[in-house]
Amino acid sequence: MGSLPHVVEDCLGFLQLFSDGSIFRSNDIEFKISAVQDHSVTFNDYLFHKRFNLSLRFYKPQSVTLNTNKLPIVIFLHGGGFCFGSRTWPHIHNCCTRLASGLQAVVLSPDYRLAPEHRLPSAVDDAVEAVRWLQRQGLRLKEDENGGDSWLGSDVDFDRVFVVGDSSGGNIAHHLAVRLGSGSSEMDPVRVRGYVLFAPFFGGEVRTKSEEGPPEHMLNLELLDR
Repeated sequence: MGSLPHVVEDCLGFLQLFSDGSIFRSNDIEFKISAVQDHSVTFNDYLFHKRFNLSLRFYKPQSVTLNTNKLPIVIFLHGGGFCFGSRTWPHIHNCCTRLASGLQAVVLSPDYRLAPEHRLPSAVDDAVEAVRWLQRQGLRLKEDENGGDSWLGSDVDFDRVFVVGDSSGGNIAHHLAVRLGSGSSEMDPVRVRGYVLFAPFFGGEVRTKSEEGPPEHMLNLELLDR
């Protein structure tokens, strides 16, 4: 008889990979912060990838203080080592709210398939699909002013799109830049004007010094949040 499956990778008990390839993922995560109720920003959730049941959150300032007719778009790709994270997590939600309010921009925060259940480049493919979803909204409004979501499309400048990625999200943003560049007629009316990578995560076959520490037993959610 073979031995019973045993844990070969364990990340804080929230994600465990077993020797037989099976995976345990816990959704019972207690966050030390809560979602901020910022009444200067409104948001809605949209299903953008029906096949994989992926949604995004679309943030929009309630009032515009800048002297402009249309708001730029920021696509925010969350971090989490490709294995964790969601648009609904409080620190990610709060970050997007602050971006929308502080930058006077609409913010689009998509979920993407997580590893190890979904191996790369699944996350990158999902980010591309989120951009194409944005393109479809722009095309509907371009062809028919009454053809799209009026709340989503009104006062939005599809010609000024910026992609922002944090950690593994920065890696995804990099690959979006490789795939999409600054946009082309293929992505019309979406035009990406810039990419911002915050502490982007790039890994290889050999671990870097920063990847070697701190030891997993010293990690905690508070440290990861910082």
